[in-house]
Parts: sequence; structure tokens; C-alpha cells
Amino acid sequence: MAATDCLRGVNLAGAEFGKLGDRYEKGYVYPSQATIAYFAEKGFNIVRLPFLWERLQPQLYKGLDAAELKRLRDTVKIIRAKGMAVILDPHNYARFRGELIGSEAVPQSAFADFWRKLAGAFQGVDGVAFGLMNEPYDISAEDWLSAANSAIGAIRQTGAANLVLVPGTAWTGAHSWVAGDYGTPNGSVMLGVTDPKDNYAYELHQYLDIDFSGKNAECTRAADAVKAVGHVASWLRDNHQRGFLGEFAVPTDETCQPALVDMVRAVEQNADVWLGWSYWAGGAWWPEDEPLNIQPVEKNGKLADRPQMQTLSRVFSEQSTCSR
Repeated sequence: MAATDCLRGVNLAGAEFGKLGDRYEKGYVYPSQATIAYFAEKGFNIVRLPFLWERLQPQLYKGLDAAELKRLRDTVKIIRAKGMAVILDPHNYARFRGELIGSEAVPQSAFADFWRKLAGAFQGVDGVAFGLMNEPYDISAEDWLSAANSAIGAIRQTGAANLVLVPGTAWTGAHSWVAGDYGTPNGSVMLGVTDPKDNYAYELHQYLDIDFSGKNAECTRAADAVKAVGHVASWLRDNHQRGFLGEFAVPTDETCQPALVDMVRAVEQNADVWLGWSYWAGGAWWPEDEPLNIQPVEKNGKLADRPQMQTLSRVFSEQSTCSR
């Protein structure tokens, strides 16, 4: 992933599904070759790949589970074979078995140890980025920064020079990045990221519904969401930083499709500071009626694109929107 890449991605959910203890392909699943091929053929060039920390490392400070690591590695190989890059995404909200990173139960050193082991497993693998953690919350920006820097240091100790994506706290929302009621804002604290390789970017998420959560099947705050992405672009530029929009989405409603275009353009027209984006989400195990889902549906023996995919396909045809 060169600095000049224009990353257009999709989150392929499934490996973070289910409860701990669920058997593979019963409670959770990695994306299939067919799913990966579909999104590659549509023009996506990166996959954000969610999974659970506890499945990959069942006990803190112990080794990675061999079977789970093989599943992860095999999936990465399939994605890379289709010409797409991969973001490894421990989808844990800054928690391990429900306990917050930095607590007595889960010291920051345990988080660093996890990343030391995972980075070691993928050190030198081309086209793999490390997303430190999905959507930390209920942790101060100061405490999260300390944990993030510990993990980055551990990654670099392995010799891995991979791109690291660093979220903030408060679900790493773009709308609250430079202001908000969550303590000292990410925009102030997270400038303290230290990376010996200087190969990192900030990962932000931004939904378009009434409370910016992505849990409501509407897009009534679309204008505010697009504006927030623009404000973060200014913050990135002012501070000589880079960002990646790791999650955003709209429901199938026809009135929300222009907002999807606006969000993509808000990133791609600021490609000097935004590396790109990844839509939430695809994956074969989503219910057909999941409103944000862009996994294709089968009709008369053929795969049919969902409305959001039809919208993104039109954006993909506008090559000029992705320029620096």
C-alpha cells in the first residue's frame, strides 16, 4: 500500500460473529472465495477483515491459536490473490472478554503482546495493514493513546513496517474528532501517536443516521456526516497527517444513495490526506433484510447487486473522483 494508493474497500464481516466457544462455520465464518471474488470484480482494492482477539489468542500473553491463525492467513492469501490489500481488524472495542484494555484484567502490556505476536505472523507480508482496534469506547483518549503507542512499539520491535491504522476513542467518530463531550477530544490527544517507522494513519468511522451509530435504517444526518469528514480532512492537512475512513454506510432507501456518493467524494476529493475508505459491510452471513448490507442477493440463479453496490459501481466508473 503506497502512499499514493486510492483505497476503495469493503468490510467483510463474519469472523467476528457469534459467541466465544462457537464452532467455526456454526457461530462464525471467514469470507468465502466467492464473496471475495465478487467484491474484487466490482473494483474494490482493499478488504477490512474483522475477527475476534479472543479467538486468535484465547489466553493473554499466550501463543496464537494455530487453527484460527491458519484461517486468518488463508483468508488473507485469497484476498491478496484477487489483487486486494487487507486490513487486519481485531473487532473488540478495546476489550478482551469484556474487560477494558488498561484494566487490571487486561493490562496495556497484554494488548502490546497480542500485536507483537500478530505482527510477527504477518511481518514482511505485502499488502497487509494493521488496524489496531475497532472502535474503542468508554476509555479516555489519554489512556487509549498510551495503549495504542504500546502496541505500535511492539509491532515495530518485530521488524514489521506495515501500515498501522490508529483509531481514537468514542467509537473513533469523525463527528466528535475535534470536539465533543467525551473528555479531551481525539483531535488534541491523538497527535501524540509515536511510530518509529512513521507509517501510520488515523482510522475514523462515520455513519449518517440520527445518532451517527449506523443502527438506524435512515440517513437523516447525512449532511452533518459529510461535513464531519470534511472537517477531519482539514485537521489532517493542518497537522500533516493521513486518515482512512474505515466504516460508513447507508441503507437501501433510494433517498440515501446521493448521500453515499457525497461521502465517497468527501474522502476522494481530499485524497492528499485521506488514503481511502471501506464500506460497512459485506459478508454472506448477513440477514437479507440487514439495511446496510451490500452482499449480493441471488435471483434466478444469478447474483444481483444491492442498491448501495449499484451506487458505488457508478462512483467507481468516475475515475476522476479518485485523484491526488
